[in-house]
Amino acid sequence: MTSQSSVKTLLILGASGDLTGRLLLPGLARLAAKGRAGGLKLVGAGSDPWTPEQWLERVSTSFADSLGQADPAGKLELERIARSTDYHQLDVTAGGELGALLKQLEGPVAVYFALPPQVSQKACEVLTPEEVPPGTRLVMEKPFGSSEATARELNNTLVGLVPEDHIHRVDHFLGKATVLNILGLRFANTFLEPVWNRNYIEKVEVIFEEDLALEGRARYYDGAGALRDMIQSHLLQIMALMAIEPPATVGERDLRDAVSTVLRASSIKPPFSTTSRRARYTAGSISGRDIPDYVQEQGVDASRNTETLAEVRVEIDNWRWQGVPFILRSGKAMGIKRKEAVITFRPVPHLPAGFTGVDSPNQLRIGFGPDTLQFDVDVNGPGNILSLDRATLNAVLSASDLLPYGEVLEGVLTGDPLLSVRGDAAEDCWRIVDPVLRSWSNGELPLEEYDAGTTGPASWPGSP
Repeated sequence: MTSQSSVKTLLILGASGDLTGRLLLPGLARLAAKGRAGGLKLVGAGSDPWTPEQWLERVSTSFADSLGQADPAGKLELERIARSTDYHQLDVTAGGELGALLKQLEGPVAVYFALPPQVSQKACEVLTPEEVPPGTRLVMEKPFGSSEATARELNNTLVGLVPEDHIHRVDHFLGKATVLNILGLRFANTFLEPVWNRNYIEKVEVIFEEDLALEGRARYYDGAGALRDMIQSHLLQIMALMAIEPPATVGERDLRDAVSTVLRASSIKPPFSTTSRRARYTAGSISGRDIPDYVQEQGVDASRNTETLAEVRVEIDNWRWQGVPFILRSGKAMGIKRKEAVITFRPVPHLPAGFTGVDSPNQLRIGFGPDTLQFDVDVNGPGNILSLDRATLNAVLSASDLLPYGEVLEGVLTGDPLLSVRGDAAEDCWRIVDPVLRSWSNGELPLEEYDAGTTGPASWPGSP
């Protein structure tokens, strides 16, 4: 491992873009207001010819909520960052420009590529190792590459510039509190670990269904779709955490080794007509909002056949999970907002005669953002003591006091890559979905439709 030291300067490339204003700067503001960005210098850079006043207005606007809630020390820190920040116009894909800026900044520097993936890759390709000061950290947004081959190519480019432990492949979907909540649930309870295997678990579902539609993101989303956007990155990472063997520690080395071991054993097996499904929303209504047909959204190319709802069945070929399907599903413009993992246990082998009612398989539900826990069990009564009824045990799990991007930035600033996807894992995630994507692009699976505001196509069986 390379020795780590705290970042002195955060350089955001794409500073005038939507990601910076909507997510990055508010995340940084909450982090700084909590006193966890000590002495950081913020620098913005982009292709737009912004004046210092325009950049300061963006920073001030993004900091406003945290400033209003901060204690006196937090307010002073936020004001210090805003007072000292500056903006540089540059073309990151032009040789020498980014390197020249890096040499002007106090190091160590964290370079956050808040840019389209192809621009980020070009920017890294034109950088030379000599232009990257020691200690520099490179922060890459998803998608990391567009296939296993391109992810490997990008990995090779990055490790030619900085060591692997100075590369942060961002997964803001999976916060630190969520990671530790999953690990604590699994490995701190002796009643769970003995049944956390193929002998007792029938299936595991990881579901991210949102009630938001395209929301003006056609430029990115129409070239990606649900499988690339969510399942390839975020949901496979959650699946791996649900399936890992007990690590020795929760340090990044042990944990990320365990995650990579699971991903290497994972695959989506053909025929993909039975192990994958895809659909696209049509016009509908969500909570009183009229949602247009996806293909009528501005910037959408209907000929791409981009899916807005995808589901795959992943198999993990190892001793613990052989034969247990891991169902990963993500969709937009859904009628019910769901972000959870559902573990369905096998039914009891025999129910003593005399009981009435329905004996349903036990389910454990782990909700994400906010993190919750629900355990469905069958109990006697109420009323007839011989009648089985379903009861749910509920708990609220620990939550972070930071915004998701604040958690990401804290890991970057302190050199903790726990929430970053390691290079080999990024390649394996693409290896898992690449065959499905090829099959879909060849038209081997029909693109179904569902009305916005529903739970998906009528032909898809409902989930519990």
